[in-house]
Amino acid sequence: MAQGIGGLSLSRNLVLWGRASSANVQKTLWALEELGLPYKHHLVGGAFGGLDDPQYRVLNPNGLVPTLQDGDLTVWESHATLRYLAGAYGRDTLWRHDPRERAIVDQWTDWTASTFQPGWIAVFWLLVRTPPEQHDAKAIAAAHARTVAALRILDANFAHRDYVAGNRLSYADIAAGVALYRWFTMDIDRPAMPGIENWYRRLQQREAFRKVVMVSYAELVGRLAF
Repeated sequence: MAQGIGGLSLSRNLVLWGRASSANVQKTLWALEELGLPYKHHLVGGAFGGLDDPQYRVLNPNGLVPTLQDGDLTVWESHATLRYLAGAYGRDTLWRHDPRERAIVDQWTDWTASTFQPGWIAVFWLLVRTPPEQHDAKAIAAAHARTVAALRILDANFAHRDYVAGNRLSYADIAAGVALYRWFTMDIDRPAMPGIENWYRRLQQREAFRKVVMVSYAELVGRLAF
């Protein structure tokens, strides 16, 4: 049994549902690997199907991934899984006990959901997942500009810190950092941003990042749907 915050006993009976090529699933996978937690991984979604299975819809009524189970607890929404795993199992690593420090972690985690991710996901969908003959250059340019604007905000943040919310890894890095492998491997223009580039190099030194984020997305190329 593991000890969570406040001494709560936790089972570590962890099960993750979702395809490994999903960026949102990669967030949960990265947290699990970063924390060294044992878990079972059921591949669903994309080529694996299963999201409309009634049994899966009981777990996640949205029919999306990831879904995380820990014993009798079920959590969906990728950032909710990050907060749960950090709070339950990462008290000395990903979690911040000081509410002031944790507010900064949550600030950037929510910023990723509201500002950064919509832009870079749009670039990926429009450029990579959309077949070339259907490319909309104007839409790609708009999504790219939105992403660059968000990255410049994040880049400036690294002027005084090594990681998103301080000088050590937090779940804010995981929420935002899953974008980097795709950003740096897509055939796009990337304006120089030393803070982002140095952050990416630091993340590449982490085994968990290499294992679950730096993976092929070839199965997604030119596929709007499975």
